[in-house]
Amino acid sequence: MQVKDKEATSTLAASAEAVRSKANRNRWYRVAGVVLGLAVVVFAINSFSHGSFFTAGNLTNVLRQITYNAILAIGQTFVIITGGIDLSVGSLIELTGVVMASFANAMHFDGPALVVVTLLVGVGVGCFAGLINAIPVVTLNLPPFITTLAMMLMARGLAFKLAHGQPVSLNSMAFNSTGTGFVFDGLRASGGFPGIPVPVLWLVVMVIVFAVLLTRTRFGRYVFAIGGNEEAARLAGIDVRLVKTMVYVISGGCAAIASLLLMAKFSSGSPNTGIGNELQSIAAVVVGGTSLAGGRGSVVTTFFGALLIGLLNNVMNLLNIESYTQDIVLGAVILIAVVFDELRKRYLAR
Repeated sequence: MQVKDKEATSTLAASAEAVRSKANRNRWYRVAGVVLGLAVVVFAINSFSHGSFFTAGNLTNVLRQITYNAILAIGQTFVIITGGIDLSVGSLIELTGVVMASFANAMHFDGPALVVVTLLVGVGVGCFAGLINAIPVVTLNLPPFITTLAMMLMARGLAFKLAHGQPVSLNSMAFNSTGTGFVFDGLRASGGFPGIPVPVLWLVVMVIVFAVLLTRTRFGRYVFAIGGNEEAARLAGIDVRLVKTMVYVISGGCAAIASLLLMAKFSSGSPNTGIGNELQSIAAVVVGGTSLAGGRGSVVTTFFGALLIGLLNNVMNLLNIESYTQDIVLGAVILIAVVFDELRKRYLAR
């Protein structure tokens, strides 16, 4: 009997390893597909813009523009993989921005310490809002769409109330380098390279950290397991409530970080900053290949999804296409991405 049990255990372990290996291959296939599609789009964009796209200044501008949406989309990725959605992230940008600006103005010290403490306050507010989002979902099984929609309205209203409808201007100059600074800008004179914007470095660090968290940790495996089959994950001993709570907390924290960078860029916390950002973040996640049904997704492909949307917006600006047409194109891209995802699922089902 012991020999048979050992053989069965070995067989199960081999099967599990095969499943993990196949999932890793599929993940890298998706990354390769997104990168290939992105390369085609880039060269097409450069052709349409008569070579004005491939300039150091324009590429740097694109990276800066996508930073805030990509950071929001990182947190959104965790939520969507579990089968949920977070409509409150745009409003949380506004609320945390107003709170952080008011807090920074009330402090009697300055310098990097002020930036760090202000960030901690903003992340605390964002994570607490994410916790409030999660409680009705995990305890009452309410639809995430409804609970996060309620938070979106409450956070926006609270932001306007705290700011009295006006942007809260920063009194400190300590945030300037965070919002508008460059790294390696000494190369500007030699090669025309403007340097790397500081917010882009924040984005790179966050992509690396959260990609590792999602793909190389037990928590990340639990996130995928819940998105694939929540009941099976519960029967397997996974604390589904805790994991689902944490993904909304992560989403709220990411919104606070994006808010800090926007506040530093504009030197103010405004209750109007995040309008529409929740839809942009969802679009980046979907275009990046994350399934709205849950169970499949990647932080890396989400970054490329945000980059693709940024590239499309950039080339339409270069071609002087009005904003209304840009909305039509973005909507078509999202629809195409969702249709391809559904066709893929049906093909796999067959």
